[in-house]
Amino acid sequence: MDGAGAGGAYVARTAEEVFRDLRGRRAGMIKALTEDVDKFFKLCDPEKENLCLYGYPNETWEVTLPAEEVPPEIPEPALGINFARDGMNEKDWLALVAVHSDSWLLSVAFYFGARFGFDKDNRRRLFNMINNLPTIYEVVTGIAKKQSKEKTPNSSSKSSKPSMKVLSRAEPRAKAKVPAPKDEEESGEDEGDDEEEEHDNTLCGTCGTNDGKDEFWICCDNCEKWYHGKCVKITPARAEHIKHYRCPECTNGGSNSNKRVKT
Repeated sequence: MDGAGAGGAYVARTAEEVFRDLRGRRAGMIKALTEDVDKFFKLCDPEKENLCLYGYPNETWEVTLPAEEVPPEIPEPALGINFARDGMNEKDWLALVAVHSDSWLLSVAFYFGARFGFDKDNRRRLFNMINNLPTIYEVVTGIAKKQSKEKTPNSSSKSSKPSMKVLSRAEPRAKAKVPAPKDEEESGEDEGDDEEEEHDNTLCGTCGTNDGKDEFWICCDNCEKWYHGKCVKITPARAEHIKHYRCPECTNGGSNSNKRVKT
């Protein structure tokens, strides 16, 4: 494979352009390991020399020998993927090729990043865009599809949520959240991050601290204040049976408004 075929003809200048290059290569490699897997399997003949799986920016793929020039124009993918084909379970072999393909995509992307002088912010932006995509390994093994299905119920109807607000910081956003903005109906990764920041800034209505990020918290349905479960003597198991929770201050009409519990 010559340098132009490997990507020499693709002139990447920005993080977005490098990401498009990676996304095209990734799509080609995923196709080889899923839709075209029978063809890919036959091409990886163990009797042949060291073979590599290449993905190209135009979403195509190729199994061929490594580049002859030294050093190569861009980083080379794993050599000799064909030699392990018949010595492993097919699914395990495809998963192994997928892992090496993920590594290669990252090395190519950050090679371009270095080549075009990306600064810290551009490198971070490039990584974040890449990190939002499922890896080839996750796609090939079915993990990505499984994760997608698991997320769906959590983002669906609110009818299954109890009116009482409960927060376990070990499982952020699992059951409820700190009082949210007007457009709380909308969901997404950015909103999730904002909610976690709100959780981190929330103070316990009893002890006045936000310590114990991994502990169980509960919100009063009357005054909307959050409390450490241990500060108000409510356990996760007990909370499951409470439909409307009122904190000690609301229950006692303010008699314990000055009560402080140290955590």
